[in-house]
Amino acid sequence: MAGATGLAGLGVAGSASAQEYPPIGNFPIQGNPTFGFTVPQSGPYSSEGQDELRAYRMAVEHLNNGGGWVDNWSDLSGNGVLDQQIEFVSGDTATDADTARQTARRMIQRDQAIMLSGGSSSAVAIAIQELCQREKVNYMCCLTHSNDTTGKSCVRYSFREMFNAYMSAQALVPPVTNEYGGDNNFYQLYADYTWGQTVQSSMSQFFGEAGWNEMNSVATPLGTKDFSSYLSQVPRDQTDVLFLDHYGLDGANSLSQAKEMGLDEDMEIVVPLYNRPMAQAAGGAIEDVFGTVAWDSQIDNPPSNQFTQAFNDRYDRIPSGPAQLAYAQTLQYAAAVQRAGTFYPPEVIKQLEGREYNNIGMGQELMRKCDHQAQRAVPVVKGLSESEQQQGQFFEIVNLTGADQLGYSCDEGPAGECELGPYE
Repeated sequence: MAGATGLAGLGVAGSASAQEYPPIGNFPIQGNPTFGFTVPQSGPYSSEGQDELRAYRMAVEHLNNGGGWVDNWSDLSGNGVLDQQIEFVSGDTATDADTARQTARRMIQRDQAIMLSGGSSSAVAIAIQELCQREKVNYMCCLTHSNDTTGKSCVRYSFREMFNAYMSAQALVPPVTNEYGGDNNFYQLYADYTWGQTVQSSMSQFFGEAGWNEMNSVATPLGTKDFSSYLSQVPRDQTDVLFLDHYGLDGANSLSQAKEMGLDEDMEIVVPLYNRPMAQAAGGAIEDVFGTVAWDSQIDNPPSNQFTQAFNDRYDRIPSGPAQLAYAQTLQYAAAVQRAGTFYPPEVIKQLEGREYNNIGMGQELMRKCDHQAQRAVPVVKGLSESEQQQGQFFEIVNLTGADQLGYSCDEGPAGECELGPYE
């Protein structure tokens, strides 16, 4: 699907910079710059993908015509990027790494995309960023939460605004142990791919360090619809807390089925990462469930409120955390191009590395040079009862854990495994 958002350009975009820098990837650009958005439009994460795509469309509209947070960003003009109107293409990843890789390759080779962005599966993000490193095309990760994305699978050409599983565990331990005590038996069901595996290991590490005892961790296939056989194995008489390390429709299904089976009568339930569409799909089952979210419209500050208003005006709906990530990452890339004065990928990368910035609604952040992982706050939330859910609000923010309380140095944790690779 193509998004025609300006007159078709002729010649080479940024001709001065095209003469200054050697060809690499899809640089120099022929015609108008094209962004490629790879989102799950089918599969278990499709609800998240649909909201991301809405935000991507809006970001391109604002870059070309002004509006939203573009009007408040000194690096952006609202008249395109480097005075070039942006076009975009989108494609379905089907929440599958192989499909995503094929979709991204078409965008790079057929559509000559100068930048890709998307999510929601970490396996998808890792597959695309590996391709982008080889093809020398900038990639702005959207929704990817695996430690591996900016850990052992990191690449020079990819940047992640989203926090990871390691940070989620760090943020969850204080409020969860304060609520449930410091000596509990816990059991985990986790999605059997890079994301679920690193969530499982991070929860094991940090809750173990807090004095909890892990009884067992059981892998479940991505796309599972019926979790009853896994849930029935959870020992009710011994388990104090059940972690459901699932996301999207999988997460809504596993949580709903756990409560239908009455597991919440014998134990507490934690879902380490969720979002607005997922909580809505779970309905009343989200009540009292702790987790973390990328962002939420409840965060009350001018950038958050302006983004929420613009999205609601455009689509008549409240945006989710994945939507905020999609919008912010597109604008971050565009602002880096403006600062660089060129679309030449290595120069854009250098504008992003080590950049301190005020993200849309999340306060001051740092995009680390060593692993391209944003150091940022993490919202911890707790689900509301069905009677309390109103106007698109399904959970309350119980703690906005600051970046100074989270993370790890460049030589430890996931970053200790990161080797970014070359610029050129």
